[in-house]
Amino acid sequence: MANPKLSSKLDWPLANPLWAASINPLIENPMNNGILITGLVPASGANIINHKLGRAPQGWIIVDIQGIASIYRSAPFNSTTLTLFSSADITISLGVF
Repeated sequence: MANPKLSSKLDWPLANPLWAASINPLIENPMNNGILITGLVPASGANIINHKLGRAPQGWIIVDIQGIASIYRSAPFNSTTLTLFSSADITISLGVF
C-alpha cells in the first residue's frame, strides 16, 4: 500500500525518512533472503531436507505440489536441515526463508 504522505514535491531531507519507512519493511522481509528448492520427492513419513540456507530458517512454504498430501514440520528448525512429515509420496517445491 502506498504511503499517502509521499510526494514527488517533498524536499529530500523530509522525503528521505518517509521513503525509508515505506521501503524498508519490503527490503527486510525474510522471504527475500530465501531459497527455492524444486523437485523434492518426499516419501510418506519423515523426510530430512538440506535447506542450504547456512542459518536456521524462519519459515517455509509449499510453492508447488503435485498430488494430495498433508505436509508439516516434525522437528525444530536448525541451521542445516528441515524435517518434514508427508502423508504420501509426492513431488513438491519449497520456499525456505
